Order: sequence, then structure tokens, then C-alpha cells
Amino acid sequence: MPSAKVLESKQARVEELAELLKNSVSVVLVDYKGITVEQDTALRKNLREANVKYFVEKNTLLKRAFNANGVTDFDEVLNGTTAVAVSADDQTAPARILGEFAEKSETFKLKAGSVEGEFYDETKIMALSKIPSKDVLLAQLVGSLQGPIQKLAAVLQAVVDKNGEAA
Repeated sequence: MPSAKVLESKQARVEELAELLKNSVSVVLVDYKGITVEQDTALRKNLREANVKYFVEKNTLLKRAFNANGVTDFDEVLNGTTAVAVSADDQTAPARILGEFAEKSETFKLKAGSVEGEFYDETKIMALSKIPSKDVLLAQLVGSLQGPIQKLAAVLQAVVDKNGEAA
């Protein structure tokens, strides 16, 4: 039986994890086995730049943290090697970055995730990883609105030019 000090530190870690998971908008669990230190360093750098927390955690502690928040959906996938990516402000960043990495790797696999409290299995997380970032989506929206506005401006300018010639 573990000592009281060890149990206390594990309980504190579970509480810390539960709070982190509760305050996140997106969580993705991955099986990270088989990647090199160089690949892991590059992956962590990309996640850090997107303001995503990424860490390895024991499955039992993660399970208890999820369960403390009333979430049991992850119980089935919490086995083997598990790393967690958590974002407090971007719903797609963890899935997008990890999904891109998983496509290039034979062994690195997405396990499951959640967005805004909704559970996503491996297939849905992979689909989520294909969605462009919020900035890219906004740029696409602006681009699609810009064309019709430019055409309207050209028509109005032509009317002004025509009226100017008539006077």
C-alpha cells in the first residue's frame, strides 16, 4: 500500500488535472509510442505555439480526473501510452496539430477527445483535425465577401463616371 504522502500527492494531481480538464474547451488523447525525441520536440513546439498544453500522464490519474468531472467516456481508451493535449481557447488546435502529426506517423495514434464537453471518438477527432484554424476560416470568409463588394464598388464607380460624362 502506498504511503500517505504518495496518496496525498496523487490526489492533489487528480484535483489539478480535473480542474484543467474542466476549464478546457478541447482535449485530445493520443497514443504516442514509437516517436523519436526529435519528433516529440517538434510536436511539442507546434503545440506550444498554438497555446496548447501537452503532457504525458498516467491513465489511472486521468481516469480519476475525468470521473471527478462526471465524464466516463474516456474510460475505454485510457490504456497503453497516453499523452494529453488541452486547449483553453481553441476548439480545433489540439486535434488539428496532433491529427497532422498522426497522418505522418505509423505508430502515433489519436485515441479520443472532447470539444466543449462533447465526446469524440478516434474517427470524429480525425475529422475535426481537418477543419482549418479559426484565423484561416475568417480569412476565407473575408475573401468570399470581398469579391461581391468589389464588383458592387466597380458598378457604382461606372455609374458615377457615366453621370460625370453626361454633365
